[in-house]
Amino acid sequence: EIEIGKKPPAFTLEDSDGNKVSLRSLAGKDVILYFYPRDNTPGCTVEAQGFAKLWRKIAARGAVVVGVSPDSSTSHAEFASKYKLPFTLLSDPDKKVMTKYGAFGDKVMYGKKTQGVIRSTVWIGRNGKVVKHWPRVTKTADHPAAVLAELNEQGA
Repeated sequence: EIEIGKKPPAFTLEDSDGNKVSLRSLAGKDVILYFYPRDNTPGCTVEAQGFAKLWRKIAARGAVVVGVSPDSSTSHAEFASKYKLPFTLLSDPDKKVMTKYGAFGDKVMYGKKTQGVIRSTVWIGRNGKVVKHWPRVTKTADHPAAVLAELNEQGA
C-alpha cells in the first residue's frame, strides 16, 4: 500500500535496453513513477506523449519520469522510439511491482469487475518517501500537466 510520507516498495525492473533499474538507483531524485496498461494504445500513448512534451520542465524541477507496464523491453523500445519518449520505460511482466503499488488488481470496466492494470502515478521524493499518489488516473491527456503543477506547487 502506498502512503504519503512512507517509503514505497523497493523494486528492480528491466528497461527498454535490458538494463536493470532499481528504485535505489534513482535515489536523490524526485521520481514520477507512472503505471499504465499497454504500449501503443490510445490512452497510454496520449499520456506518454504528454509526459514527453513536459519532460524538460519536469526535469528542470529535478524530477525523472519512469513509466511501468507489463509490456516487454522490446515493446518498450519500439514505443519509445516511435513517439520519441525521452524517459525510461520499465517492464513488469508478472505485475509483481504493479501489485505492490496498487496498480494491478480489481477494477470495473464497462460495469464488469475485472483484474487489470490500474492507471496510477506515485511521486517519490528525493528523501525516498511518497510525496503524492494519484491512485486512479482517468484523464490521460491532462495528467502530465497535473503532475507538473504539483511539482511546481510543492517546490520540487
